Amino acid sequence: MVKKQGFNPYLPSWEYIPDAEPHVYNGRVYVYGSHDRFNGYVYCLNDYVCWSAPVEDLSDWQYEGVIYKKTDDPLNPDGSMCLYAPDVTVGPDGRYYLYYVLDKVPVVSVAVCDTPAGKYEFYGYVHYSDGTRLGEKDGDEPQFDPGVLTEGDKTYLYTGFCAKGDKSRKGPMATVLGADMLTILESPVFIAPSEPYSEGSGYEGHEFFEAPSIRKRGDTYYFIYSSIVFHELCYATSKYPTKGFVYGGVIVSNCDLHIDTYKPAEKPMFYGANNHGSICEINDKWYIFYHRHTNGTNFSRQGCIEPIIFLEDGSIPQVEMTSCGPNGGPLAGCGEYPAYLACNLFCKEESVYTDWTGAWMDHQFPKITQDGRDGDEEIGYIANMKESATAGFKYFDCKGIKKVKIKVRGYCQGEFELKTSWNGTVLGKIPVVFSNIWKEYSADIVIPDGIQALYFSYAGSGSASLASFTLE
Repeated sequence: MVKKQGFNPYLPSWEYIPDAEPHVYNGRVYVYGSHDRFNGYVYCLNDYVCWSAPVEDLSDWQYEGVIYKKTDDPLNPDGSMCLYAPDVTVGPDGRYYLYYVLDKVPVVSVAVCDTPAGKYEFYGYVHYSDGTRLGEKDGDEPQFDPGVLTEGDKTYLYTGFCAKGDKSRKGPMATVLGADMLTILESPVFIAPSEPYSEGSGYEGHEFFEAPSIRKRGDTYYFIYSSIVFHELCYATSKYPTKGFVYGGVIVSNCDLHIDTYKPAEKPMFYGANNHGSICEINDKWYIFYHRHTNGTNFSRQGCIEPIIFLEDGSIPQVEMTSCGPNGGPLAGCGEYPAYLACNLFCKEESVYTDWTGAWMDHQFPKITQDGRDGDEEIGYIANMKESATAGFKYFDCKGIKKVKIKVRGYCQGEFELKTSWNGTVLGKIPVVFSNIWKEYSADIVIPDGIQALYFSYAGSGSASLASFTLE
C-alpha cells in the first residue's frame, strides 16, 4: 500500500461518519457528524465520536473517541432516540458548544466541553427568554439539523427540515442566540424557501430539504444545504447572516449527477441518497465534506472530501466524486489500492438512488461492504460484481504500468476488463474463477502514461467480490 496519501473515504473503511461538520481548531481539523452503524436498520444508531487530522496532512486521521452518548441528554435516558446531525462552535467564553437534535423531539439540545474533542456534558436547550424551548412555542416549526456560527457575543443557529410538498414547512430558519449560547435574542426567520413556496425565488428544482450549514468567507456568508433532489449539496450566499440569501448552485452530488465532464450529465455514477456536509478552509485550501452510501442501504454512510475552488464572483463550480480528493491531486500510479476507494459504482441497470432496506439492491447491484460486525476493523471491499458491474477509481498519475493484479473471491467465472473511462476501449482482461478465499489474478496490461481514471468491469457468470487492485 502506498503510504501517506489521502483517500476517499477519508476515515477507515469500517467507520461510518456522515453529516460532517468540519472545523479547524489549533492547527487540526475536527470532524463532527452523526454516527451510523454498519448493517444498521435506521440512521445514526451510534454515539457521537470525533476524528481529527493535522491541517497539513489529510491522510493522518486520529480517533478522538466517544465525545457524547445518546443517553447523556435528559430527554433520552433509555437511549431510545438517536443523535442526529450535530455542529460545534466556540462560544464567547472560549468553550466548545455542541448543538444537536434527538430524532423524536422538536427542540435543539446543547452540550459543552473545554476542548474540541473531550467529553461533552449536557448544557441545556435553546429557549426563548420566557423559558419556552425553541420548537415548542405556538407557531414554531420543528427544529432539525442545527448548524451554528458564532460572531462576537451572538451565535447564529440554522435549522430546518422541509419535505417536498409539505406546506406546513416554509424553509430553513435562522435564530440569533445570546452570549449564554441558549437564550434567543432574535426569533427564527426563514432564509430560503421550501418547495411549495419557491416560485420565482431562483431555488426552483433545488429547494431546501435539510442539512443546513453555515460558513463565512471574507464578507460573504455561505449557506450549505441538502436539496429536495436528496443527493446534492447546494449553496446560497448573502452579505448578511439572516437575510438576502441567493441560490448559488450545486457543490457536489453523491451520485455525480449534473457533472458532464466525463459522462452525460444525467447518468448516475454511484448510488446516491441523502447528503449532508459543509465547506472548510484547511491550510489555505477549501474543501467540501459530504458523504456516500455503502452496503446497499441508506444507513451505512461514509465521509468523503473533495477540493473546491471559488471563482472571482464567489461561485463554486460543482466538483466530481473522486478516490483522491483529500490527497489534493492524483494518487501514485503504483502499488496496491483497496477496492472500497471506488468513487464510481454502477451496472447496466441504472439507479440514481440507493435502497432503504438493502434487499432490492442485494439482488443485482454492486455495493461497498465489509465482513464482520459494526466496529470490527475489517477492510471494506466491493460485493455483487455481476455481469456489467463497474467500479471506477479517480485519479492516478500513471507511469510505465505494464501489469495489473486484482484480489477476487466468490462464485464467479469470467473476467475483469480494465478501461480508463467508463465507456472507453478495453485495455486488457483479467480472467477469474470461483474461489471461496481471496485469490490474486494478474494480466499484462499497459496503462497509458498520464493522469488516468481506472474502471474495472466484470463480464461473466456468477458474482465476484473485489478486494483490491495493484499497479506494477
